[in-house]
Amino acid sequence: MKTYSPNAEEAKQNREWLVVDATGQTLGRLASQVASVLRGKHKPTFTTHIDTGDFVVVTNCERIVVTGDKMETIRYYRHSRYPGGLKSRTLREQLVKSPDRVIFEAVKGMMPKTRLGRAQMKKLRIYAGNEHPHAAQQPKPMVLEGDK
Repeated sequence: MKTYSPNAEEAKQNREWLVVDATGQTLGRLASQVASVLRGKHKPTFTTHIDTGDFVVVTNCERIVVTGDKMETIRYYRHSRYPGGLKSRTLREQLVKSPDRVIFEAVKGMMPKTRLGRAQMKKLRIYAGNEHPHAAQQPKPMVLEGDK
């Protein structure tokens, strides 16, 4: 009996769209579960070298929660590529300015640092409000491990 290994065409045909509401979810726990679905680790046909994951739509990303004093200690850095151009924001400031970047960076840190990981990150859609433009794909609600 041979071991089954999906090819790229089969993996593309079996993709689903999932939607998750980030209201009241802990940032790291949400990000790890979203990263797992993007990679396809929830499927029995998971293969490390093929993108078998699903599309994930995250809504209400500004309503995440973090434990402890992470709102003040976590910092987000960016550089303008000019001398002295290093800027930083706390998590609280980042949630006000661009809340979608908070979840994006958290999930990105949990993905492989390869071409495949970058391709899998393109299947992630993050929105600050409750509305998203992906109703035509008929996304199913994603069941998080803490919500069972």
